[in-house]
Amino acid sequence: MAARLGRYRWRVCAMLLAATTINYLDRQVLGVLAPFLQGEIGWSEQQYGYIVSAFQAAYAIGLLCAGAIVDRFGTRIGYAVAISVWSLAAMAHSLAVGVLGFALARFALGLGEAGNFPAAIKTVAEWFPRRERALAVGVFNAGSNIGAVLAPLLVPVVAATLGWRAAFLFTGILSAVWLAVWLLWYRTPEAQPKLSPAELAHIRSDPPEPTVEVPWLRLLRHRQAWAFVAAKFITDPVWWLFLFWLGKFLASEYGLSLATLGLPMIVVYLMADAGSVAGGWLAGRLLARGWALNRARKGAMLACALCVAPIVLVTQVHNLWLAVALIGLAMAGHQGWSANVFTLPSDLFPRQAVASVVGIGGFAGAVGGIGMSLFAGSQLQATGSYARIFLIAGAAYGLALLVVHLLAPRMRPATLDGTGGSP
Repeated sequence: MAARLGRYRWRVCAMLLAATTINYLDRQVLGVLAPFLQGEIGWSEQQYGYIVSAFQAAYAIGLLCAGAIVDRFGTRIGYAVAISVWSLAAMAHSLAVGVLGFALARFALGLGEAGNFPAAIKTVAEWFPRRERALAVGVFNAGSNIGAVLAPLLVPVVAATLGWRAAFLFTGILSAVWLAVWLLWYRTPEAQPKLSPAELAHIRSDPPEPTVEVPWLRLLRHRQAWAFVAAKFITDPVWWLFLFWLGKFLASEYGLSLATLGLPMIVVYLMADAGSVAGGWLAGRLLARGWALNRARKGAMLACALCVAPIVLVTQVHNLWLAVALIGLAMAGHQGWSANVFTLPSDLFPRQAVASVVGIGGFAGAVGGIGMSLFAGSQLQATGSYARIFLIAGAAYGLALLVVHLLAPRMRPATLDGTGGSP
């Protein structure tokens, strides 16, 4: 059947995978170099927290704008604008000489990178029927882990050979290459001549959706939107923690150097990569076995939440690879969780509103991430201990699932023609 339908939609998914890989490679360069730039430039733990928070603040602002821009101008133009901004911002890091310079470059990078997920989620909603969306999201979301794997693999080599400034230039150039391919190649399903009629019918096999345009502020009248916002606000800070503090944690706790840091980080992100795909696959498998959407989605989210919980023990172990296993399991759980959470907007809202809902939720997640960064920086500055930080991380997912269930107990799609929405 797959051969008869065609697989063009999965080529689109591959482009989203490549964009997300570059997106995370760009932002992870600083995370890999941070333990060593900190010594060279003289950041304190709190100043590093401020630099990270500058990215997250811009990311939050950008998500509010990006979702609306993508919904208004479409995925082709919206994605192109976003990656143009983040490509230039990534290369601008090479000009930084101090805390302020890095903070400004991170702020610009956050504005551009904010467009990736609203554009990618809307593209999935345009190119995949509901029953395939969690898997498609899981596949492209795996790019966040591939980028994070490539960063410790490539960045130390480039930095050692050409200097740390060249590492930032290298990732910016990759973004520019993707942009050229996207503008030349991408079209919507109805405008893509290479798409077979059978595959187009498969993509549009869901019941017709209303074409009403809804301002994003009006979306917040719906409990379904708040379910997604809450899930992002509570759990995204944990991912930001891993993204920007993992290298520092491993370097400080286990005495790793730039040369030895790469392998543990690669193992961790490979595990996260597997978790991203597995989380999307599990939800799709449960749906295929006849589970209702509500039960399948939340069942997969529960399984992922249980994978994160053991992270509370990581500060009590003294073996590097046991710590890597616990962190990798937690990150796999987070990415599987994200594959399902990112599918909630397309489960609960029509395509026209998906990018806006993703943008609002991403804003909430980035705001939560700012709080986590400031807390982590002040906690480490005061105590040097990660214990409370990882305790919060381990408890976040169970709390988030409870809130999602209370706000959307039956996962009933929102009705956008009124002022409210049924849960």
